[in-house]
Amino acid sequence: MCRIMIHEKGSKQTNERRWLAAYVKMHHEKKVRDRLTEMGIENFLPVQEEVRLWSDRKKKMERVLIPMMIFVHVNASEQRTVVTLPSVLRYMVLRGEKAPTAIPAAQMEQFRFMVDTSGSAVQFDTRPLSPGEKVRVIKGALSGLEGELVTVDGKSVIALRIEQLGCATVEMHRSMVEPIE
Repeated sequence: MCRIMIHEKGSKQTNERRWLAAYVKMHHEKKVRDRLTEMGIENFLPVQEEVRLWSDRKKKMERVLIPMMIFVHVNASEQRTVVTLPSVLRYMVLRGEKAPTAIPAAQMEQFRFMVDTSGSAVQFDTRPLSPGEKVRVIKGALSGLEGELVTVDGKSVIALRIEQLGCATVEMHRSMVEPIE
């Protein structure tokens, strides 16, 4: 009876999914995304379309927001499978830790919403961000998004912190947000 309880406990943890950040080889982000999708493993590669200008033409291209990184939503067995891919180097691990760092699901949902919905270019910065006023977007495509209102280079931006990784920012006029109390 005791063995069954331990086994059930172990299998419960195996099925629990969490968001992890995986480092990949330079310029292999989209290939890894496509391969993971083929394998049925949920993933998120933060990209935005931008128009590149050459002397003779314009072309729409996907710009990877965080080079050499892809996010995966995996259980323990999928976690092992992902690192066996040739282009995947390792998972993000905090200094002094041995296990991969899990990214809170709520932060990933907000980040995915920002990247997928924003009409403006999203920037990603790993430098520490000065704390700002907590706000909620009330107008526009990002309505409902919660983050911090800060000033970067004299412009108001909404910043989303992603623990242990950095923050994503998008330019936002102050009239489009309301303070959260």
